[in-house]
Amino acid sequence: MPRYKASAIRGGMGEMLLRANCVRDRNCDSCDFESECIVRRTMYSRMEIQPKFMSSGDSVGYVTECEDYREKFMEGDEFKFNLLLFGRTIVYFSQYLNALYALGMNGIGKEHSRFQIVSVKNTMNKDLLIDNDIKMAEYKIGTISDYVAYRRRQVGSDPLSGEIRFRTPLTLKYRGEEIKEFNVEPVYEAAKRRIYMLDCFEGIKSDVMSQKANLPEVVSEEHHRVSVRRYSNHQQSAMMLHGIQGSMTLENIPDEMLDVLLAGELMHIGKNTSFGFGRYRIR
Repeated sequence: MPRYKASAIRGGMGEMLLRANCVRDRNCDSCDFESECIVRRTMYSRMEIQPKFMSSGDSVGYVTECEDYREKFMEGDEFKFNLLLFGRTIVYFSQYLNALYALGMNGIGKEHSRFQIVSVKNTMNKDLLIDNDIKMAEYKIGTISDYVAYRRRQVGSDPLSGEIRFRTPLTLKYRGEEIKEFNVEPVYEAAKRRIYMLDCFEGIKSDVMSQKANLPEVVSEEHHRVSVRRYSNHQQSAMMLHGIQGSMTLENIPDEMLDVLLAGELMHIGKNTSFGFGRYRIR
């Protein structure tokens, strides 16, 4: 199995959706059904308001997560991954699930390793898949503010000192340059920008959050560079995704900054989030 399964799952999911739904030989630019295309609405959802800094091919409608980096599996072994849907993509849950089922039958990775979906759970760890039937009554829809409130109860209300650990690579440009090490200001600004992008995705008129917080001191920082190879069936070419992974320890995170950083845990930040990049956790 691939080491970075989030990338493989996302790519395979898109390929399965294309195989099942494309009626114009994947010539998207000249397709007269493009506005009604289910692949466009799921994998490449359009922004209701297009931010100037964002290219038209990007999507913020979903992220994939998988931190199981094992490459050797025996028959019967299991692995777990998460698929988070935002905004309008929430209604296409069954399309994603059908694509994942087809991907399991087709296989992922260079060995086309086949898998079977044995359970589907919501964020409260309750089963959606019961006796091979999806129980949509357990398909609970939450909000980012719900998540922030939940995490707030965990971390407490006092000024927080702790570590931000990036559990997947971060690819992030700040002031025109790709960051080479972790710093609190670009991470904080990226989380604010992500909130703005989700507003734009839903057509909510807003501005990038302008409040400035007193930046906490970075007590320590460690990072290493990571490269993830993926093959794009859409572009028929291989590519390398680059980022940095590691952590930084902060002292006295201001209260107004903490909510934004906690929201960033759920949303992911930076580029390539649909492939699982930009996931972090405050502890």
